[in-house]
Parts: sequence; C-alpha cells; structure tokens
Amino acid sequence: MDNTIRLRFAPSPTGALHIGGIRTALYNYLLAKKYGGTFILRIEDTDQTRYVPGAEEYIMEALEWCGLTPTEGTKYGGEHGPYRQSERKHLYKQYADQMVASGNAYYAFDTQEELSEIRKALEAQKETFIYNAQTRDQMRNSLTVSEDEVQKILDSGAAYTIRLKMPDDEDVIIDDIVRGRVVFKTKELDDKVLLKADGMPTYHLANIVDDHLMEITHVIRGEEWLPSTAHHVLMYRFLGWDAPTYAHLPLILKPSGNGKLSKRDGRKFGFPVFPLSWKGATEEDSFEGFREAGYDSKALINFLAFLGWNPGTEQEIFSMDELIEAFDINRITKSGARFDLDKLKWFNQQYLHQTPLEELVEKVKPILVEKGYSPNDAFLEKFCSLYKERVSFLPDFWTQGYYFFEEVTVFDEKTIRKKWKLENRTKFETLLEVVQNVVPFSAALLEEKIKAFIADEELSFGAVLPIIRIAVSGTTKGPSVFDMLELLGKEKVVERLSRGYDLFDQLKA
Repeated sequence: MDNTIRLRFAPSPTGALHIGGIRTALYNYLLAKKYGGTFILRIEDTDQTRYVPGAEEYIMEALEWCGLTPTEGTKYGGEHGPYRQSERKHLYKQYADQMVASGNAYYAFDTQEELSEIRKALEAQKETFIYNAQTRDQMRNSLTVSEDEVQKILDSGAAYTIRLKMPDDEDVIIDDIVRGRVVFKTKELDDKVLLKADGMPTYHLANIVDDHLMEITHVIRGEEWLPSTAHHVLMYRFLGWDAPTYAHLPLILKPSGNGKLSKRDGRKFGFPVFPLSWKGATEEDSFEGFREAGYDSKALINFLAFLGWNPGTEQEIFSMDELIEAFDINRITKSGARFDLDKLKWFNQQYLHQTPLEELVEKVKPILVEKGYSPNDAFLEKFCSLYKERVSFLPDFWTQGYYFFEEVTVFDEKTIRKKWKLENRTKFETLLEVVQNVVPFSAALLEEKIKAFIADEELSFGAVLPIIRIAVSGTTKGPSVFDMLELLGKEKVVERLSRGYDLFDQLKA
C-alpha cells in the first residue's frame, strides 16, 4: 500500500451515531493514516424520508471528539466533492442508464401497490416474494413489455424505477480481507432497485458511483453490508470499473455476548452506546453519550480498537500514534466482539491516572463550574492529585470529593454508631485542641500530632481516624485523611469536627 490509499466513512444522518459506527470510522482512519493516505467523510443522505435535522453535525462533532478528524468531507473540503449525496443527485442517473443500455439493468413499472399485493398474496401462502431472475419475467418491466410500450411509458412521465439485472445463475466471488473468500449465488439474490421513482439513487447505486468517483481503494464497513457486496461487485464489472478491496467487520455484541449491541441496550444495561448525548423527539429516543458520562475519548478509542482487532502483543494502552503504527487490517477477527464494560472502565481509569495534573484540572473545572464553584487552579491541582488514582470517570471527582466545596449532609451512621463512644467525647475535645494548634497546617505535621495524640490517649487508629473522616467528609472512604485535612484547611476542619461530635452524640443517645 502507498499514500494513494483512500478510505471513507459514509454514515447516514438518521440520528445519533452508534458506537459501532465510531469503530468503523476508527479502522478506516487507522488504515488511511498508517499509509499516509486519505480519510474521507461522506454523508449518505439519499433516503430523505429518514433524514434527521442535526444528525450530520452530530456525526462531525463525534468524530472530532474521538480524534478522527477527516481529511476530506462536507466541512473539510477536498477535490472530490460534493461530499453530501443529496448534492450529487445529478451524477447517478447516467450510470443507471448506462447499465440499462448494456442490458445489465432494466426499467420496472410496477407500482408500490402492485408489489404490496403480490407480497401479501404470497405471504398468505407462507411464501416470500423476491424480485429476481425467477420472478422478473412475470412482472411489468422493460423485459416483459415491447420497446414501443416502454418508450410510451417513459414519454408519459409515469413513475418507474431502475433495477439491477442479476445474472441468472452465476457465482460471484469476493476476496474479503476479514472474511476470506466469500461466494454468492446470483440466483439467490434480488434485483436491487438502483434508481427510485423520485429520481434519487438507492444506497447501492450511489455507494459504488461515489466510491469510484472519489477513488476509494478500500471499503471497511460492518458485516451487515456483506450480503449486498455481490451486487456492488457486479455493478463495478457492468460499468467497467475496478472494485475496491473489501473488509467487513465483525459485530459488536451485547455484554452477555448474545446478539448485536443495539442502541436500546445502553438504557437496558445502564451504559452509553453513543459517543455524545443525543436529544431525540421523545425521551425514548434520547440517549446519554460517553462524553457526558465522563469517559475520556482516548480511552474509548483505545477500547474500541480492541473490539475486533489486536496487535499480537501484550500491550494494551496505545496512543493514537501507536495505534496507527501497530494497526494491521489482517489482524481483524471474524467473530463478534463482546462489549466488556468492565474493560472499558479499566481503560478509562488508566487514562485518567496518566493524565497530567494541569490537563486534569481543565477537565474537572467545568464540572465544578456547573455546580456553582470556581476554585483556583492551585487548589484544584491539589484536589485532583488526591483523587486521580481513585476515580474511574471525570464526574467521580465531584461525587467522591463534593465535601471540599459543600457542607456534608449525609453521614455514615452505621459506622458512627459502631465507632463513637460517648465516654470518649472528652478525649476527642482534646483532639480538637491538638488540631487547632497544628502550625503549619500540613499533612505531615497533622499526621505526627494526631498519631501522638492516639498514643497518649491509649486509643487505636481504628477508633480515631474513621471518626475524623466521617466528621469532615461523611464517609470512611477517600484519600489519605491527613491530606484531606490539609486541603480542607484548619478553619473548616475544626468547624466540622466540632459539629460532628454533637451529631454523633445525638445518634448514640
């Protein structure tokens, strides 16, 4: 391969972009970048009935958030535009007509009502209707009516479609990078509609015309498109063009491993399946995204790269540059890849742990601003350093460390009832004085003085430290208790210890 390699990601703007689409885009991106080629975004909006406003913008924002910025596309320019199929409508009919002229396609005059009646009649007999080599001679098309009649119908302006004329009995052989050699029998395939009655091309025609005109060399797409590939390869042949190299990706499976991961599964299993949140017309059609759930885009990309591919080494954490270097399309697997949420969480933890503090501060700051707090960067850097190794997601900084910004309202009452001894109240008042007299109010000196207090009063760490923790934070969980106290500051610590003692007495009364 060389730098003439050209790949495209071609989604339809019909709603939010499923995470499977991001993986498809990723593999296209990695292969293009590995060989210094071109990664193209093409919007396939030929089906105007399914077009959803805002979906195209969502797709571009999602790709950019994931670090998959296209080289060419609707927003990015390029010499092979326009990159939106609805703006290329004038290009397609000539190729459909060319296949009609060569005898590889034909005009079909059957109305939707007529086709619907035939389907219903056959369904009543528990049979399925397929418009193909076995049935086309019984239908109303340019193969069954005279040339004069065909011309009259065309001249009248009546609606018609153009269908691909599949060979009667031929083996179509495809050498797929992932699937290996795949053989299709044309007698089992339908005569796909190429040009619809409204003059718009179907996916099948627009797809191969655009891929040819945009000089696409490799097509990496989901396995659901594999059955259509025989039609596409034949159209390339009928038009005298070279077909691209195909690679059909395995499915992304539910966490259980049973069945394809769908957009509804996120709500069912409690995790996102879209890169960004999507606001649909109804709550049922609205979904939280990985970004809004606090996932790092680099962690998500690292995880997705391993859903159907592996580098053949023990390495798991990859930067984008490392993924590009390591990516080998021949190492994509055939079998479906299970969406392992625990593994994704692990990736997210690793990326958060490795994020430089100054960068982490910028990520956490908007979460706090949304809550109404604007601490200075020096404070935030210390705060982030305390929780960096303890969190899995960005919102965890708030849920685990909110008490640095707000008063504690919920306390671990079970532990209080177990640990707080009314007869020790006097000793804890002494501890309060010890804390008040610590100068400077540093973690190291606090640890020294509090440990000395514990020894002097003949108490155990288990009798004292949990009480301090719950009084200042409401919970026994968290970073080093001495680091917590230092960052909270003497005034706040003394205030919370004093208030805590009174509360604990009430709980034990």
